[in-house]
Amino acid sequence: MPGEKTETTCIVAGGGPAGIMLGLLLARAGVNVTVMEKHADFLRDFRGDTVHASTLRLLDELGLTSEFAQVPHREIDTLTMSVQGTEVGIDLGRIPGPHKHIALVPQWDFLELLAAAAEKEPTFRLLRSTEVLGPILSGGKVVGVRYRGADGEAREMSAALTVACDGRSSTLRAAMGLRPRSFGAPMDVWWFRLPRAAGDPPGLAGVLGAGAAQIVIDRGDYYQCAYVIPKGRDAELRAQGIEALHRGVVGLVPWLADHVASLTSFDDVKLLDVQLNRLRRWYCDGLLLIGDAAHAMSPVGGVGINLAVADAVAAAGMLASPLREGTVSTRTLARVQARRWLPAALIQSVQRVVHNRVIAVAVTSTGPANAPLLVRIAARVRALRTVAGYGIAIGPLPEHVPEFARR
Repeated sequence: MPGEKTETTCIVAGGGPAGIMLGLLLARAGVNVTVMEKHADFLRDFRGDTVHASTLRLLDELGLTSEFAQVPHREIDTLTMSVQGTEVGIDLGRIPGPHKHIALVPQWDFLELLAAAAEKEPTFRLLRSTEVLGPILSGGKVVGVRYRGADGEAREMSAALTVACDGRSSTLRAAMGLRPRSFGAPMDVWWFRLPRAAGDPPGLAGVLGAGAAQIVIDRGDYYQCAYVIPKGRDAELRAQGIEALHRGVVGLVPWLADHVASLTSFDDVKLLDVQLNRLRRWYCDGLLLIGDAAHAMSPVGGVGINLAVADAVAAAGMLASPLREGTVSTRTLARVQARRWLPAALIQSVQRVVHNRVIAVAVTSTGPANAPLLVRIAARVRALRTVAGYGIAIGPLPEHVPEFARR
């Protein structure tokens, strides 16, 4: 009924990696949790699909190893990048832990895996086709949300805590007047698919050349491609026609010459407006922000999913008991930020260096040039490549699933 008001203990706005993982963990702690996802399903393409070693270990701790094995995915243990003629290979075989690789898996399959596990818990509820419209405030405290359900009717739900996992364009963040600090980015990304034939190279590879860059991600029967362009030049470059993109792709990755003809229109090329930002404060009374809502990451390193999941794991460990006891305070929310701020800040600092010292040089170049000094050093020093592999596949301050959620 219109105007109907319900309640739960914790509302999670957004059914992405952070939101579904947080819902699963809190439900395993016996907390009544409702996740609101504005889409009917997770089938949206051109999203991050690298599940790193740290997240694979979390799946082990959750007891989901066998379920993940049934999900179509590709495992890669080597990352290869060519930067203006200098080859840099990162071997993940030297990183610690049971998973010396990363997995390439469509994000929708990963989310369905987590959602299926969560829905086995009696205190978990996932509301699909449910859009969060804004917070409910009482005396300045967030006490729930207004939302539009699958039937199109507006309703309210109250909760002891609301967690914004609704991405870098967070509705709740905007409604509360929270503005992240932007660090800028020198590039945007075009996402598109190209077919993959038997005998084509497997894995993940990238090429940075003069004026553009190309990342090729093996998804089994097709390649997910990321074509990097200078920031803000989407309309100008689209006006040159799809044939110009064909030439750019083949110029960087010649073996794709027999594949690009399948890309017939820019209708099949999606723009990712690359952002790199971070909130100074990830919480207010009754509201916590994690994942991209707190810190939008660059696609450099493909770490977005894994950082968001780690945020959720840390938050669940700190929030489960206070939520059960009805004692969640802003001090508890501040502790979540204190734990997760450093990993986010460290990774973003590295991404900023790569943006400024590598990508900006490549996408603004108009002709042959030497690779940046940072790249040439990494190509020669194996220890640096090992550190880079650890940083990508595991990252700083990795989290572990709380005991109450292990199976």
